[in-house]
Amino acid sequence: MFITETQIRMHYALTDQMGVVYYGNYAQFYEIGRTEAIRQLGYTYKDIEAMGIIMPVVEMNSKFLRPAKYDDLITVKTTLRELPTGHAINFFFEIFNEDDKLLNAGNVILYFMEAVTMKRAKMPTELEEKLKGYF
Repeated sequence: MFITETQIRMHYALTDQMGVVYYGNYAQFYEIGRTEAIRQLGYTYKDIEAMGIIMPVVEMNSKFLRPAKYDDLITVKTTLRELPTGHAINFFFEIFNEDDKLLNAGNVILYFMEAVTMKRAKMPTELEEKLKGYF
């Protein structure tokens, strides 16, 4: 299993009038978690795009358990539970507050696709080799 953690401070622009983080922002938190997970493997989305591969989101699920609030420091735990073998990659997320209480859980499925043809592709070999050591 490959697991990373990323912290994000909740600033005022992320909240609604009640000081609660707006639910639509959680997709961005997932994106930040994925981006930083890939970075910890030594790559960026830009690097993967330079390989001719894009990664569109094809499915997202999210369950809201407790609210995040203004000035909270949240931790986005990003997990790959299995090594991708086909064209899809499934990232799982758990978001915790500073008291280590679970606020949100979800997952996002992305496809590896050839940028030029928009056809499904396998994960780039370089990225697969980096991930193999975790499974």
